[in-house]
Amino acid sequence: MTSARPDPVTRFYSTGDIKLAVHEWAPDGGGVPLVFAHATGFHGRVFDAIIARFPDHPAYAIDLRGHGQSRAGPIDDWRVVARDVGDFLAQAGLSGAVGIGHSMGAHTLLQVAADAPGRFSRLVLFDPVILAPEFYAPGQPLYTAETPHPAIRRKRDFASPEAMMERFRTRDPYDLFDARVFEDYCRHGLVPAASGEGMELACAPEVEASVYASSRSNGAILEAARGVDIPVLVVRAQMTSLTDFKSSPTWPELAGLLPQGQDLHRPDMTHFHPFQDPADAAQIIAEFIDG
Repeated sequence: MTSARPDPVTRFYSTGDIKLAVHEWAPDGGGVPLVFAHATGFHGRVFDAIIARFPDHPAYAIDLRGHGQSRAGPIDDWRVVARDVGDFLAQAGLSGAVGIGHSMGAHTLLQVAADAPGRFSRLVLFDPVILAPEFYAPGQPLYTAETPHPAIRRKRDFASPEAMMERFRTRDPYDLFDARVFEDYCRHGLVPAASGEGMELACAPEVEASVYASSRSNGAILEAARGVDIPVLVVRAQMTSLTDFKSSPTWPELAGLLPQGQDLHRPDMTHFHPFQDPADAAQIIAEFIDG
């Protein structure tokens, strides 16, 4: 059952050269705090449908650097994103929280847990962008200024959230999304356009492309994982290929590196598991918290 929750309060935390936006829900009970970190190109409010199922818990959904209301330019080092989140947790005085991350956000939370022991008591990582060791070996860059990631060509401008919904509703992979998650993605994924007319993507195409281009920047994440001695659940979706956005990017052996790691393989889901079936994702989170 989904419980209604009031809209969150959005607060801004100074970290480095930006103001990090965090959407915060007050609890109806005394549950452990839940901290959510999203995938590349999205924002914290895509978790509204999951957060609604945890009314007893204070919840914090972060707009990561360059996404949502956390205005920033392109990213060249994923460790900066982790430092932002660590700064927020320290300023908010949060400890013993359950971190729930998806994709790049899951990578980020695992790095924060390594950098700041005690901030998290458990982690649930949906398809973290943490690949096999050979992915991080020195080599040619994934993308360059001459050959950028295709995300840089994304349509930037929309007349309204409704126009964005109309454009994407039947397109892959958005046609997989739960209806509420899709609407939340569009409504909170736009900001007033710099031109003064209409709206534009909150995560600019050049920012999204930069995140993909810098996905090898934190090769130390595998060694960091060995030191995260709290229960960590790695939820992996179907695996097809790295060129398929719906495929899991997660190294299947990741959970084995973690002192208290558990692996949950869900080949019935795509990389967008929390968006496809937020009720199922919430059930996984609830069982892990109780466990």
